[in-house]
Amino acid sequence: MSVDLEFDNTAFEVESRAEFDLHLARRSLAGLVILGLRLDQDPPDLTGVDVTDALFVGCRLAGADVEIDLLRRGAHLVPPFDARPYPTHPATLYTPEDLSFGFAQGGFAGMYDTQVYDHFREHGGAAPDIREALAQRLHDAGIDNALGKAVDAWVGAHGAERAVGIMGGHAAPRGSGAYRMAATLAWRLATIGRLVVTGGGPGVMEAANLGSYFAARPAEQLRAAIDRLAAAPHFDDHDPYTAAALAVRAAYPAPPTGATDVLGKLRHGGLALPTWLYGHEPANLFAGQIGKYFSNAVREDSILRLSRGGIVFAPGWAGTVQEIFQAATKTFYQTDGPSGAFVFLDRAHWRDLPVEALLRPLLAKSPHGDQSHLIVITDSLDEAMAALSR
Repeated sequence: MSVDLEFDNTAFEVESRAEFDLHLARRSLAGLVILGLRLDQDPPDLTGVDVTDALFVGCRLAGADVEIDLLRRGAHLVPPFDARPYPTHPATLYTPEDLSFGFAQGGFAGMYDTQVYDHFREHGGAAPDIREALAQRLHDAGIDNALGKAVDAWVGAHGAERAVGIMGGHAAPRGSGAYRMAATLAWRLATIGRLVVTGGGPGVMEAANLGSYFAARPAEQLRAAIDRLAAAPHFDDHDPYTAAALAVRAAYPAPPTGATDVLGKLRHGGLALPTWLYGHEPANLFAGQIGKYFSNAVREDSILRLSRGGIVFAPGWAGTVQEIFQAATKTFYQTDGPSGAFVFLDRAHWRDLPVEALLRPLLAKSPHGDQSHLIVITDSLDEAMAALSR
């Protein structure tokens, strides 16, 4: 992952070498948090620099002498963990290019995302040993930090109520009705300035990020891209599935702002929060920014916490139903503030899974007043848009 980005608005966190060098020129790193920098490359001269209470997290330094000198002068070090294929404190969110790195040479098995998943499985999966657990927690803390800064930038420009979550089945084939509906709805939401937030998987989640990715393009191009993707419909056919996504990205590149600044990336592709717990699913390569976690629990809570402008539930099964009731609990208690609409797409599906019968009386009893009016069950994208545009 590259961290050589523009300075952000976190005055006490240093995520790039350029920002580090600016502070170095002032001869003080005191009280700063320096995140994941390769300070073993072109090592800086720290002689005479105030490092009191500076915290170096996941940084690589030129040698043990440098580390000892920093500690003696009042700095604190959280060293990187060696022999891990992932950074132990990422300073930025992932991009599709990060996760798919290596695909051109080694296919699905050789890409970064898969290599991390293989390492995750080899080290105990969801129950890792203590060293691996610490490394994973540091990684996820870095993702949390980077996510917070990206979301703060979005909220500062657009407001929290403009983030809309889109949930649904991971197994929806490319080109299916559910896939096309989710993609079209996300495209319409993104064109009116909504941030699309997903769980970063295949199926409905990929469709939603795809729709957001095409926000600056006409609907006809989105439909053409879906037709092209439908040639590799199922995610368990890993190599053709990934190759098709990369081919569509190459045929329809993001606009310049969608490839550079954080807000531009979020406008063109939205935000995806996947997990290596489900690493057998290919990476969703249409999100503008990707916060990939080891912890599924943290990831799920983050998706729902951020989706203050409403949540769309496209057809899905156990995982989607779990998310419905997690969201309902947050809305009932207003844990993260007032909620937007709960929009359920496909009346027939949600008639067979009668969540409405449980949700309406539950939300009606909220201590913050009757919230049952938030529930919208529809087959109409126009109705969905109206509910999510209030």
